Amino acid sequence: MSQYHPVRFVDVRLEGDFWKERLDTVLARTIPSQHKKLGEYGLLDSLKLPNPPPPLRFPRHANGFTVQVFWDSDVGKWIEAAAYALSHRRDADIEAKIEAIVDDFEKAQAPDGYLNCWYLGREPEKRWSNLRDNHELYNAGHMLEGAIAYYETTGRRRWLDIMERYVEHIRQTFGTGPGQKRGYCGHEEIELALVKLYHLTKERKHLDLAAYFINERGQQPPHYFDVEREEREKKGWETQRYAQSNYEYSQSHKPVREQDKVVGHAVRAMYLYTAMADLAVELGDPALKQACETLWNDVMITKMYITAGLGPSAHNEGFTYDYDLPNQTAYAETCASVALIFWAQRMLHFDLDGKYGDVLETALYNGALSGLSRDGEHYFYMNPLESNGTPSRWDWHTCPCCTMNVSRLVASVGGYFVSTAPDGIAFHLYGGISSTLDVGGTKVAVREVSNYPWSGDVSISIDPEVEKAFDVKFRIPGWCHGATARVNGEAIALNPVNGYVTVHRTWKKGDTLTLDLPMPAVRVFAHPAVVMDAGRVALKRGPLVYCLEEADNQGGTVQRLKLPRDSELEVTKASLFDGIVQLRAKGKAIDEGEWNSLYRTAPPKEGPATLTALPYYLWANRGQGSMVVWIPEA
Repeated sequence: MSQYHPVRFVDVRLEGDFWKERLDTVLARTIPSQHKKLGEYGLLDSLKLPNPPPPLRFPRHANGFTVQVFWDSDVGKWIEAAAYALSHRRDADIEAKIEAIVDDFEKAQAPDGYLNCWYLGREPEKRWSNLRDNHELYNAGHMLEGAIAYYETTGRRRWLDIMERYVEHIRQTFGTGPGQKRGYCGHEEIELALVKLYHLTKERKHLDLAAYFINERGQQPPHYFDVEREEREKKGWETQRYAQSNYEYSQSHKPVREQDKVVGHAVRAMYLYTAMADLAVELGDPALKQACETLWNDVMITKMYITAGLGPSAHNEGFTYDYDLPNQTAYAETCASVALIFWAQRMLHFDLDGKYGDVLETALYNGALSGLSRDGEHYFYMNPLESNGTPSRWDWHTCPCCTMNVSRLVASVGGYFVSTAPDGIAFHLYGGISSTLDVGGTKVAVREVSNYPWSGDVSISIDPEVEKAFDVKFRIPGWCHGATARVNGEAIALNPVNGYVTVHRTWKKGDTLTLDLPMPAVRVFAHPAVVMDAGRVALKRGPLVYCLEEADNQGGTVQRLKLPRDSELEVTKASLFDGIVQLRAKGKAIDEGEWNSLYRTAPPKEGPATLTALPYYLWANRGQGSMVVWIPEA
């Protein structure tokens, strides 16, 4: 396994226009508006444990479940997103809001350390009785991640101390010892949060607890979820019907090292695999590493949308069968693409293999970023690849998980750009950053300057405090052909290994590495087994997937448009959205107006048309209208 580790988000400054604009929007609009919504919808009041508890804001479903059981997680994610934002610009008002939330959590915490406001306020006798459905450990994981981020940004320990007391309670409750529960959460998350806590504190007990939850998952007979259900039935508590027919939904159908197909709820799966990859590295576990690689290949070969969206089905918010990738009904939850980024980053650091960086980049610029509007206050939970014009972005959701997931991603995106090892620096993404890194005890100031993703011209300055020999690695994206590079103006040979070029030399102040990553517009075709995309083509330029949107293609729904195989793809700079790059091509348009029946024997008439495409992540920012990623060929 490689010796490279990501540079912390707090140590990377975003300077490029693309991510700076997104970050500024999150700082100025997203974080404050999300806090307002948390108040309007009752999430903040729930932390105060009102007595008697008010009626449910979101009634129980037919299976007895209400989304209010995971409200704590949404608050925890908001703190995490806000903490990441504070690392870029301190804001006394936001910090005061966080401290007020911490006040409420501190007052709510039970003497034994337990902290879940749903159970403390409404069902104190039932805590830890339904791990299958009710998200207690999932909530704890997101709260813990928020506490870690807040500490890393501000140095304030109070929220972290509260969560460490809760973690200690969890450690005493779960395990294989006498009197302990042999359980684990139906929705994975606590596992990766515990690894983060281990990285922060270096206390092995946190890593061991994460390993317990991973190792225990799927062990049977008996299956733990059956055990706890039987206990609820004995007490007359079993009023909640499992929404899914089997344990594949929660990836608990078999032990994790035996899993070879990606199944179930997409977000749960990605969080699980992220933690598995973390533990494979920390424990030097080849079986976990092999399982991660097998599962990764299954996703890449049979289950991922071109946008890096995951999960075609609304029924289970997840996976169905191989090559099932419908476009208009694609679920492709924003949270799933965000979680795929987490997993890809961990996989990338196994052996520094660029194929993982390619997916990380695709998910970042397409599947995840599409979840946040340009104004920073509207969202997509689902990310279809085709629209008849009815979907629109919403300003909140009964299950607001994606809102804070995408904002915490944008606010922490600097943590994905660069990694260090005792003998080197590795650049994974481009887009304009600066940082001061530690390479074997030597401080090295780096600055990457580019107009990425609109341009592939990249300049990286390497300024060590003293002359020092070390590696500088940089990723050549998988979509790029014909890349060139220069060091101090002199061309160097590119011999990438697993997608990375290594330049080893004695670096000194003023050294500059420049890259030219050609970025032509290209056509992409789907595997023939993806029958939904037969006879269709998608467009990409650099890391960006493009789509046709009705706002740019007037005259009817964009589904009427066709693109001939031999049409040239023209790259044009547009004033739209502060200067994006659009694609244009000569195509054909079906004449819908001359039809007066549902079916007829004569083929439709076609006429010439100019097709205009914009990056997929920007669709639905100009009101409702039809959209398509996979364009019929003429």
